[in-house]
Amino acid sequence: METLSLTRRAALLGAGASAAAGLSACNAPQTAAVRTAAAQPTAPGVRIAAIQVDTAPLVAQVGNPTAAWAQQALPGYLAQVLASRMAPGDPGAATLSVRIDSIYLGNGGPADPDRMRGVATLNGRQTRLRATSTYFPSPTDQALPEQALQGRVQALAQAFAYRLRRKMRL
Repeated sequence: METLSLTRRAALLGAGASAAAGLSACNAPQTAAVRTAAAQPTAPGVRIAAIQVDTAPLVAQVGNPTAAWAQQALPGYLAQVLASRMAPGDPGAATLSVRIDSIYLGNGGPADPDRMRGVATLNGRQTRLRATSTYFPSPTDQALPEQALQGRVQALAQAFAYRLRRKMRL
């Protein structure tokens, strides 16, 4: 009986050792990818003095309430996300210009997310952006549809701000 349990222990130890050896290959060092000119980070000393948001193309596409909500929410989220780069009143700092081209409010869920598309310009460098946010319908949305739509646009504005920071490497 004792020989059988020793054999089981040896088998388990051997199986564990082979699994550990197999998984150790997953920890191999990865080679660094070559960066292209388009993916170069923004200079580390870039400071932002002001943020301008243009929603004129958005007014033509979806109308004024949605464009106004984006116009109200986006500067605040951009300033919050880029707080370490903000330098209001610095004469040498750049102006971040953002143009929102379109907003699509989907039907809800991960299959049809809300989307915001636009272009950001900083120091002459243009970056096209697309941000998504997933909306899950709530029973209160039917009672307060305008507040629900405004909340969805605010969630898109926040996602857009974080996407901008990541894509421009700020």
